[in-house]
Amino acid sequence: MNEPVLVSIEIPENLQIINGKNIEKKDINKFNIPSTISKIGYRCFSCCGSLTTINIPTNVIKIGNECFYGCSSLQSINIPTNVIKIGDKCFEGCSSITTINIPTSITSIGDWCFNRCSSITSINIPTSIKTIGDQCFNGCSSLQSINIPTSISEIGKECFSGCSTLTTINIPTSIKYIGNYCFKGCSSLQTINIPTSITSIGDQCFNGCSSLQSINIPTNVSEIGYYCFSGCSSLQTINIPTTITSIGVGCFEYCSSLQSINIPTTVKYIGDQCFKGCSSLQTINIPTSITSIGKKCFYKCSSITRIDIAEIHYVSEERIFMNEPVLISFEIPENLQIINGKNIEKKDINKFNIPSTISKIGNECFSCCGSLTIINIPTSITSFGYGCFEYCSSIQSINIPTTIKTIGDWCFNECSSLQTINIPTSVNEIGYGCFYGCSSITTINIPSSIISFGRGCFYKCGCEEELKKNKRIPKYCFDKW
Repeated sequence: MNEPVLVSIEIPENLQIINGKNIEKKDINKFNIPSTISKIGYRCFSCCGSLTTINIPTNVIKIGNECFYGCSSLQSINIPTNVIKIGDKCFEGCSSITTINIPTSITSIGDWCFNRCSSITSINIPTSIKTIGDQCFNGCSSLQSINIPTSISEIGKECFSGCSTLTTINIPTSIKYIGNYCFKGCSSLQTINIPTSITSIGDQCFNGCSSLQSINIPTNVSEIGYYCFSGCSSLQTINIPTTITSIGVGCFEYCSSLQSINIPTTVKYIGDQCFKGCSSLQTINIPTSITSIGKKCFYKCSSITRIDIAEIHYVSEERIFMNEPVLISFEIPENLQIINGKNIEKKDINKFNIPSTISKIGNECFSCCGSLTIINIPTSITSFGYGCFEYCSSIQSINIPTTIKTIGDWCFNECSSLQTINIPTSVNEIGYGCFYGCSSITTINIPSSIISFGRGCFYKCGCEEELKKNKRIPKYCFDKW
């Protein structure tokens, strides 16, 4: 080991096995293997970075794991027809190999076998192969085409991940499952045919396939994995079959060319960040089957103008709609009971209809809806949450129903256009900073039912001087918070 000038080595004729690690990390550029050898062991030629060619005799039946790992100068290799197994990571990092012949005697290709073989342009997989291992062709950045025979029943995870020049691939009907990350980062892949035999598409399967324009998901697929089509920035259309019951986390995240999508009535759940960054998405219809929408689901959907929600029972508390500057209309389903906080933060919605089934408006629910001018609050509402309407700078008036008992802290904070407000006798508490900075308010009636005032609740209120004359209102109500 570590003989930097050793460039040639002869193996004796009567040797049958070359054991692993014997020749690791050499500057050998030539190696003659005698015909008596039947097995090349684990890591036998690993990291022989100067090895350019090698002849494998016909008696060899097994090439061990990591056998040619890191042989970065090896340009071609002929695998004889008697070889029945190629070990895991056998040719990993052989970055100069351009072509390789796989004989029909081989039935499986090991995990990571051709990983990072970045110069391979094409490869022919014989019909004798039944399985392709995990990350088998991962990082084969020059691979342009590959034919998968019908004998293959399984493609391992990350199998073609990072094959950035692969433009087309045909998946045979013998395949039932596409593994996690299988085509992740295949940025040149424009079309792919998914056969009807597929029942499941793994997590991040097509993540980063930025040239993929359309995809048809067959009717036998029941599951689409997390971040499956994330970053497919050229994807314009996709068909979701009625066999799908849930759309996973981040599934269509940053599909920036997707303009519309049809969600079938079989879908019950839309995962977190599912349509995040879909900047061309204009309309979406959410069917009556949906019972849950995950957090940040429509975050940064900057072109969305309308979302129709039918029968949703639960909405995550974590900012479903954010930074959508043209979303102007929003309908709440009739059977929803609570609008949770931060769902509609920072929107240009100018109209909002709340159905009579709603009993509570959660914390910061309409916070920063700067274009909101009209909102109807039904008599079913019993409380306003913390910061509920804060920074709604365009709202001029609001009707507080007689069912309200508590107006939460900072509820109308900085509602600078709010001119009049009527507080009903049902209210017994006004929270901290409730009307803080409401500079346009000219009158506020203070019913005798109010027994608790929060600090700073009338600070810089338009009618502050008039309210100071009311001896029932503590002085701290006018303090700066």
